[in-house]
Amino acid sequence: MPKARLVIADDHSIVLEAYRQLLEPEYEVVGSALNGEELLRIAPALAPDIILLDISMPTLNGLDVSRQLRASLPQAKLIFVTMMSEPFYITQAFDLGAVGYVLKQSASTELLSALTAALKNRRYISPQLSLEVQDAIETPWVKPEGFSSKLTPRQQEVLQLLTKGRSTKEIAAELKVSAKAVEFHKGNITRRLGIHTTAELTRFALSQGLTTLDEPQP
Repeated sequence: MPKARLVIADDHSIVLEAYRQLLEPEYEVVGSALNGEELLRIAPALAPDIILLDISMPTLNGLDVSRQLRASLPQAKLIFVTMMSEPFYITQAFDLGAVGYVLKQSASTELLSALTAALKNRRYISPQLSLEVQDAIETPWVKPEGFSSKLTPRQQEVLQLLTKGRSTKEIAAELKVSAKAVEFHKGNITRRLGIHTTAELTRFALSQGLTTLDEPQP
């Protein structure tokens, strides 16, 4: 029986070589790419059965790449291997057709299981991800709208002030709304993003350009 054909993409050559050494005994690694544009360029001609890719890649991120791969290689199965554990990334990945989501820190122990699941047309999600995230992916009625990184303008304002260390009362005074309204927006932000701690919210705000590290703290 012929080995399944893999293409792997990651912006670190050392990581690519580690994946190759791990996978080649059981799979045929037919190509590798160091960025999103290179992956889009080489993958169609290689006709892989499975593509492993990161979300954070130069020139074109993995989510944008997957949108285009769905058109050019509809039969290829996509497995994300990434450091990104935020629920909105995971939801987006599966919405774009991924069959697996593996956290990079556990790739050495989980990648073969993810590939086996993919070839059996089953989803694979790293067990370390929260049960809330797993339930939202496996049973969409738990959270049918999924997690999203899209916040309303008012939610963005509240988040910016939260990451500056403002209290609910201070945010309410600055935005000229009630404290109850601020709590309502805070609840919607955490539910929409699927993240809850101030550190996680700050990381998200930084990644979206909603705040900067050098902004004055109270």
